[in-house]
Amino acid sequence: MGRGRPGGQRSAAVQGTGSSSAVSKCSAAERGYMQDRFVRLLVGRPRRRAALIHRGYYVRARAVDHCVQDFLLKTQSHPRRQILSLGAGLDSLYFRLKDMDLLHCTVMYEVDFPNVACQKATLIRRTEGLSAVVGDAGAEAVGVTTAICGKDYRLLGVDLSELPKLSVALDEAGLDNEVPTLLIAEVVLTYMENSRSDALIEWAAEHFSHACFLLYEQMHPEDPFGRVMQQHFIQLNSALRSLSQYPDCEAQQRRFLEKGWTECSVMDMNEFFTCCIPEDEQGRVQALEPFDEYEEWHLKCSHYFVLTASKGMEPSWTPLLSNMTVPHHHGPLRLAGSISALACAVQSEAVGLRRYGHHSVLMKPDAILTTGGFGEENGQHCRMRNVHVLIKHAGSWKTRCVKKENPDKGWDGRLYHTVSCLSDSLALVVGGRTSPSNAALGMLWLRFPKMCNDSDPGDVTVEPVRLQPAAEPPALRWRHSTTEVIFKGEKYLFTYGGRSAVQPVLGDWYFLHVPEISRAMIPVEGPVPEGRHSHSACSWKGGVLIAGGLGAAEQPLNSVFLLREAEHGFRWRVIETHPALIPRYSHTAHVHDEKLMLVGGVWCHSLCVPGITVIDLMTGLCLDYTINAEHLEWPLMLHNHSSVFLPDEKELLLIGGGGNCFSFGTHLNPNPISLNLSSILTSH
Repeated sequence: MGRGRPGGQRSAAVQGTGSSSAVSKCSAAERGYMQDRFVRLLVGRPRRRAALIHRGYYVRARAVDHCVQDFLLKTQSHPRRQILSLGAGLDSLYFRLKDMDLLHCTVMYEVDFPNVACQKATLIRRTEGLSAVVGDAGAEAVGVTTAICGKDYRLLGVDLSELPKLSVALDEAGLDNEVPTLLIAEVVLTYMENSRSDALIEWAAEHFSHACFLLYEQMHPEDPFGRVMQQHFIQLNSALRSLSQYPDCEAQQRRFLEKGWTECSVMDMNEFFTCCIPEDEQGRVQALEPFDEYEEWHLKCSHYFVLTASKGMEPSWTPLLSNMTVPHHHGPLRLAGSISALACAVQSEAVGLRRYGHHSVLMKPDAILTTGGFGEENGQHCRMRNVHVLIKHAGSWKTRCVKKENPDKGWDGRLYHTVSCLSDSLALVVGGRTSPSNAALGMLWLRFPKMCNDSDPGDVTVEPVRLQPAAEPPALRWRHSTTEVIFKGEKYLFTYGGRSAVQPVLGDWYFLHVPEISRAMIPVEGPVPEGRHSHSACSWKGGVLIAGGLGAAEQPLNSVFLLREAEHGFRWRVIETHPALIPRYSHTAHVHDEKLMLVGGVWCHSLCVPGITVIDLMTGLCLDYTINAEHLEWPLMLHNHSSVFLPDEKELLLIGGGGNCFSFGTHLNPNPISLNLSSILTSH
C-alpha cells in the first residue's frame, strides 16, 4: 500500500508492507475466513500464514467491507457515486464489489505510488480473471498518472503526499467533487509525516461536497504491545508516524472533527468484532482452525481501530453506531495507586525463564519450580523441555536448569498445564498441550530425589513419571486450574475448567484425593460458574476462589466464585465486587489476609493494561493499581506469565510472560520481576 513520499529505502519498505498485507489476506481467504477469489490472482502463489494472522486480516477486511457496503446502501438512490482508495496497493476490493454486482452507478479510483500502480496495471492486463472484470481499459490517454482507465475503474500512480499533483490527476481521471464519495485509507496515513496526512484529511473535507472517510490504523503506542509493534515497523524502515500525535481513538476523532469533518465515529477492533459481526459469523470464524492465541488476538484488536467520518451527507453516515450492545469500559480507571516493578537481580543466566504458557510454583520457602511453556532455548524459540528452579541463597535469587535423573524420561514440552506441590520433593502435573490440536497429555509426577539445599543450591534433579490413574480422561485439557481443597479434614486437588482439542471451553470439574491421586465423587451445590478457561484459582480457607477467565464466546468474564465446604459436600457462592471487576483473563492470583490479588492479564475495553486488582473478600471492595515499569529497559507483558507470592516478605515474583505479538515478532520478558505489595496489603 502506497504511503508517504516516493524514493529511497523508506518508500520501498512502506510499499513492502502492502505486499505482505496482500499475502496475508490471500492466506486468510484460502483458509475460508472470507470469500475472495481475486486476491490470489493479484498475489500469485499463496503462502500459508498462522491462525492469528488470519483472524487479524479477517477482522480488518470485515470492517472495510462493512463500511463500504453500508456507504453503497445508503447512497443507492444517487445517480452517481465514487470510491477513492488511497494507497490501494494490491487490494482486491474493486473486483469483489464488481463481482457482487454492488457497483451500480459507481466509479472506483485507486491511487498508489507510480511504480505500484504500474505493477498492478500490468498484472491486471496479463491476468484474464482480472482484465475481464475491468473490461476495456485505456491508459495514458487521460493523463500521465493514469495506469488503467476502465468504465468504472481508474488506477492512478501518484504520491499521496503531493496534494496539488493528486488533485490534478483525479480531475483528469474524471473524479467529480460534487457526488457522494467514499475515501478509504487502510494503514496508509500513518506512514506519512503528520503534517502531510493532516493536510490530506483536510483536503478531502474541503474538496468534496458529500464525503465519507474510512480509516483503519494502529494506536496505543506506549503500552507493552504497542512498543513491540512500533519497534517492528521501525526495523522495517516504515515507522508509524501518526502514533505520537494521535495515540488513541479520541485523538483520532478530534483530528477529523478539527479538519473539517462534521460526523466521526471510532471503535477498536475488539468492539467491532463483538458489536458489528453477527454471533453466528463470530462462531464460524472461531471454529475454522485450531487456535490458542487469545491474548495476542485481543491485544492486536485493541491496537487497531476503524474510523468513519462524513460531511455533507443526508442523513449522516454512521456505520459504526449500529448494534452497539457491549458495555464499554473506556472511562478512566478508579486507580488506587501504583506499584513499582523491580527487575530481580538473578545470579547466573536467566535465559531459561524467558517463556510463556509455563507454570511456576513454590516448592519450599526458598525454591520456585518453573516448568513447560514456550520460550528461548539454545538461541531458538521452541517448546521448553528443561525444568528450572529459582533458589534464594544468601539473600539473592539464583537460577538453575534442573538435571534429569533419567534422560529418557524428559519433560514432554507441554504448555498451559498446572503443577501442584504435594511436598518439597514431589509435584503433580495435570493437563497441558503441545499444540492446539493435541492435548492428549496425561498426568505426570515430578519427583525430586535431590532437592535444593543452602550448601549446594545447584544440586537439583528431577524424575518425571507418567501416571495412569482412573481420573485420566478429564485431565486431557489445558488453560485450566488445579487447586488444593480440604473436605472432611482430608486434602483433595480440585481441577476446574479449561479447554480441550474438541471443546473450546469447559465448565466441569473433578476432585482427586491426595496422596494416591484417585478420583473422588463429592457433591457440589449452588450457582454453577459459566464455563471458562485462562481464569485464576486460589486456595482459601479450605475452598477455592475462581476469578475471571475467557468464556464460551471468547469474551473475558468478571465473575468471582467461592467454592466452600458445606454439610454434605461443597457449595458455589458468588462474590459480589464493587465497583464491578473489569473482565479479564490470562492473569494470576493470590490470597493474603482475606484479600484476593489479581495480577496482570488481558482485558479488552480499557485504555491501559491490567496491573494488580485487590478485592476485599469481606466487603467486596475492588481497587485497581497500576504497575510502574517505566524504568525497565524492555516492555513488561503480564499475560501468559506466572507469579509466586512470598507472604512473609509481601513480595510478588513475576516470572516469564509475553507471546507472539501478531506479525510483529515474539516478545519474552527477559527477567523475573519483583513487586513489593506491603503498601497495598496494609492500606485498606
